[in-house]
Amino acid sequence: MTIFERYLTLWVAICIVVGIGAGHFIPGLFQAIGGLEYAQVNLPMAVLIWLMIIPMLVRIDFAALKQVGRHWRGIGVTLFVNWAVKPFSMALLGWLFIGWLFRPFLPETQIDSYIAGLIILAAAPCTAMVFVWSNLTKGEPHFTLSQVALNDAIMIVAFAPLVALLLGLSAITVPWDTLMLSVALYIVVPVLAAQMLRRWLLANGGMVAIDKVLAVLQPISIGALLLTLVMLFGFQGEQIIAQPLIILLLAVPILIQVYFNSGLAYVLNRASGEEHCVAGPSALIGASNFFELAVAAAISLFGFNSGAALATVVGVLVEVPVMLSVVWIVNNSKGWYEAGAAVRRNEQKRVEP
Repeated sequence: MTIFERYLTLWVAICIVVGIGAGHFIPGLFQAIGGLEYAQVNLPMAVLIWLMIIPMLVRIDFAALKQVGRHWRGIGVTLFVNWAVKPFSMALLGWLFIGWLFRPFLPETQIDSYIAGLIILAAAPCTAMVFVWSNLTKGEPHFTLSQVALNDAIMIVAFAPLVALLLGLSAITVPWDTLMLSVALYIVVPVLAAQMLRRWLLANGGMVAIDKVLAVLQPISIGALLLTLVMLFGFQGEQIIAQPLIILLLAVPILIQVYFNSGLAYVLNRASGEEHCVAGPSALIGASNFFELAVAAAISLFGFNSGAALATVVGVLVEVPVMLSVVWIVNNSKGWYEAGAAVRRNEQKRVEP
């Protein structure tokens, strides 16, 4: 276990405090960094995500993608949670907590907008950051890549009608430039870069060369993750200090949503007998969000200063620390998971000649 993994909670806490403090005392710096964007996609953040995921993508052998079909249980569970459970459960949680329990503590004029933002957030499954979470759980990289690609394809046709259905709108404005640019920046570019690097390394030293380069890149990847956390909280440092109660209340249904959906996916994979290396990323994909698209959609529909935009931003704030906690749960429950009857039965079938 690395120092990062051993003291994970401490590093996350430090990054959150540093981010909030820096955002409050030197807001100009973060405003300047935040302004480096195109189509609501922050370019410095894209670079950090490249640094995080390219080392993981270098490990992927595209020739092995044809074997992903044997993980059909994990694929089915992930798609079910992402598209049949997650948006609808968030609509219910939003109504329960924001529309009812917390209503007396929130601005009355923003209640519906807050709920809308939560729904938009839940309707956009995560893309690039999933590679980070999958790597931390020693997840099956080919399954993760294929599942992310499948979710992206579904999102192009399903995001707009699903949000329109849950929000009761006849039509919604999908920020297509944000969606397509995000897919290109967070998936296509790093995949191509990683595979070009992999081919060059294989031609100039084989797997030994890959292992040496990954030993150098891995600390950089972890550093990029921590810096991302500082930036996310730095961008919103002023808002966190100015209205902490509203942000805390909006975080409650998001937290419940993450743990519910990740737990549901994890348990369903265990019941179906899927391998732990697939159940981990399946649970993480089922719980995390494509926050760049969600924020852009909320702003385009309701405005920059709307409750919907704030709700999606809260999703951004809780994304990294909460998903790291899910990673911890997945890693520390591996023994329980693999003791499941269906898991042991399928494992026995795999080892039998």
